[in-house]
Amino acid sequence: MKIRIKFSKQGTMKFIGHLDSMRYFQKAMRRADVDIRYSEGFSPHQIMSFAAPLGVGLTGSGEYLDIEVHSSDSSRVMVKRLNEVMAEGVEILSFRRLPDGAANAMSLVAACDYTVRLREGYDNCGFWRDFFPGLNDFIQNGNLEIVKKTKKGEKQMDLRPFVYEYRLLEDRGMFLKLSAGSSVNIKPELLLEAYCLAKGQEYQPFAFLINREEVYADTGSEGSHQFTKLEAFGEEIE
Repeated sequence: MKIRIKFSKQGTMKFIGHLDSMRYFQKAMRRADVDIRYSEGFSPHQIMSFAAPLGVGLTGSGEYLDIEVHSSDSSRVMVKRLNEVMAEGVEILSFRRLPDGAANAMSLVAACDYTVRLREGYDNCGFWRDFFPGLNDFIQNGNLEIVKKTKKGEKQMDLRPFVYEYRLLEDRGMFLKLSAGSSVNIKPELLLEAYCLAKGQEYQPFAFLINREEVYADTGSEGSHQFTKLEAFGEEIE
């Protein structure tokens, strides 16, 4: 049975990297007595994969991992059992059964929602005071061509086609829906750094609080996006 788990990662847990997060969940599965399936062979391991690793220092409200189990109680019971063994900062939000032929979450990722805010102390001084209105105008009218560093070196790219949605938030922040996944993965830091560079301002990564709100697959036809939450591919276990 394939299972998709949605969880949030907040607070000090944002400093835990991807590999340590995987080890954490492996231990949590054992503590919660989840009947998880193991691989075969000389060194068996839990069958588990994450949709999209979350960068260190970022929080997430809609993170996903897929597992396989031999048997399961109801979704409500499994959410309760897992939350009872979670550390502070991690909360299980849903536990849903996937169709047998469902693709794993990692292969589906096409876009992510982010909210970006300024850390306290930055929002009322100098350049940062009007940062988000300026960023909004930059995305709309500015030059979004950047040099992106990849494993194979550096390449010139235009971010504009991969910014699917953006808007100012009432509490002096910004919402971004950006391309994600194996084909074109755009992190919000790329936009923030490009804007700072265009304004002649040094980019300060610790000035920002970035939260990944949701992860999507693209179920639209060619040339037409239709973003669907990864959670929607599963169904509650009664």
